[in-house]
Amino acid sequence: MLEEKLKTIPHLPGSYQMRNKNNVIIYVGKAKDLYKRVNSYFKGNVYGKTEKLVSEIVDFTYITTQTEQEAFILELNLIKQYNPKYNILLKDDKSYPYIEYIRKPYPKLKVARYLNIKRKDNKTLFGPYPNTYAARKIVNLINRLYPLKKCETMPKRVCLFYHIGECLGYCEHNVDLDKLKKMENDILAFLRGNDKILKDKILEKIAYFSEQLNFEAALELKKELQYISVILDKQKVELHDYINRDIIGFYFLEGLVSVQILFIRNGKIVGGNNDRFYLISDVYDEVNSYLLNFYSRHEIPKEIIIPDILNQEILSNILKTNVLIPLKGKKKKLIDMANTNAKISLEQEVTIIKKDEKRSILANDELRNILKMDILDRIDSFDNSNLFGSYAVSGMVVFKNGKPAKSEYRKYKVSVDKNDDYNTMKEVIYRRYYRALLEKQEMPDLILVDGGENQIRACLDVLNDLHLRIRVCGLKKDDKHRTNQLIDENLELIDIPKSSDVFHYLTRIQDEVHRYTITYHKTLRDKGSISSILDNIDGIGNIRKKELIKKYGSIKRISEASIEEIKEIIPENIAHNLLDYLKDRENNLKNNN
Repeated sequence: MLEEKLKTIPHLPGSYQMRNKNNVIIYVGKAKDLYKRVNSYFKGNVYGKTEKLVSEIVDFTYITTQTEQEAFILELNLIKQYNPKYNILLKDDKSYPYIEYIRKPYPKLKVARYLNIKRKDNKTLFGPYPNTYAARKIVNLINRLYPLKKCETMPKRVCLFYHIGECLGYCEHNVDLDKLKKMENDILAFLRGNDKILKDKILEKIAYFSEQLNFEAALELKKELQYISVILDKQKVELHDYINRDIIGFYFLEGLVSVQILFIRNGKIVGGNNDRFYLISDVYDEVNSYLLNFYSRHEIPKEIIIPDILNQEILSNILKTNVLIPLKGKKKKLIDMANTNAKISLEQEVTIIKKDEKRSILANDELRNILKMDILDRIDSFDNSNLFGSYAVSGMVVFKNGKPAKSEYRKYKVSVDKNDDYNTMKEVIYRRYYRALLEKQEMPDLILVDGGENQIRACLDVLNDLHLRIRVCGLKKDDKHRTNQLIDENLELIDIPKSSDVFHYLTRIQDEVHRYTITYHKTLRDKGSISSILDNIDGIGNIRKKELIKKYGSIKRISEASIEEIKEIIPENIAHNLLDYLKDRENNLKNNN
């Protein structure tokens, strides 16, 4: 059937979609010539990841377009819609920190994260800063040098920052607008590349503290000056036009490709992004598609500099920015730098990547063979916990294609008796998959329970009631509470050598679900103890108690907070009573120990 269908594909640009036996799209590609590209999968020599893809293809569909550019756009949209397992999905995408300057109602500087950049009135963003520590260091230093607003909310009275000269007291005092404008100009000028302003300000403060004989503060600022100087010197490049631009480089080896993006902002290299992935199609098409995917989630700079083998016209038209291909000069040297970084990154990591594939993707495939399953793309694993006889909970972790999919983890408070393991499992399985049916969520190929026959029966009872046909297995432990055997839904034992990758893979899943569930259990217990302690303080009702728990999360963090911070939630006299109570409680605990 496929052979006849392959002959009918037109010689036109477009996007093709590879499907498995369940008619699920497992790969989306694009081609300038659909006939040549799709036929290449079945008539040429394919290796590695492409060979694995082809082994799962039972059908394909395609959509023709008028131009190659339209094919790129269609491919990108279909990848977003279907999330195919063999495409570069950037699922655990980074949201890079930016330095955000807020003008109104009062000037404020902070580190903020944005996955999709949208410019807003009264806010100016600088970045991205892949080095979060450096971004926070810069913000903290500017906040020390300039009297910006520090509080998240507006207090009723001036706080400590006002008294030490690090805030103008916006809550109580009218502020000189000229002074605000001068401060804003200095800060923005520095963030846009004028290093001298900040260095001069630090030297001015050092001189002031020295005159006041505050040598400790002066020494601390001197160290900050040295740090800032080193950071800024490392960032400098030979371009002095202060245009925000990205530099693209890549390198491929042994079926893997490494893409390096260098971020240049205001004439400085503020960091970069490196991703490595397996090649399925033509390397240049894969890199072009990767860049379109990347910039659909991140800030698009005014200029992107690419190697001459990438598609300048398509990238420029789709991203709607200036895309350049330098053949010589300083910009060409930056391309060489990005290519070198991509090469070093891949050569250093290729062994690790191959090893990781062996212990995850290949181990998952081996488990599929052991269980005689046609498809094993997704595993849902469950664990129950009722440590210390309280707060019965369950946790579910998800592994997709051998890797944890943390965004799909779920946790459950259990309503049944804490010692009833059978009905605990029934409740959790019912809640999970009844909702999945209602919301048409993705179903697993395998459910893995962290227990033996009892939990398997509970799971199967619920699945049968819901008319779901999902494989179920349990992990049986030995008398030393170590994973020993795999039990299938027929309650038959499957021996797995402890030295095998499959055994280590199953152990990794088991450890992950146990860690996740225990962490949730501990969180509930900690919140329960906070709640009971706060009940001892007059004036703290349910609403204030919830706000304190939400903001601080632990008794330790509450006891370390200042009166000024706590009185944003509760009145000052109650805040004093609370901290006094916690201090007495801590002293009593120390004396008893």
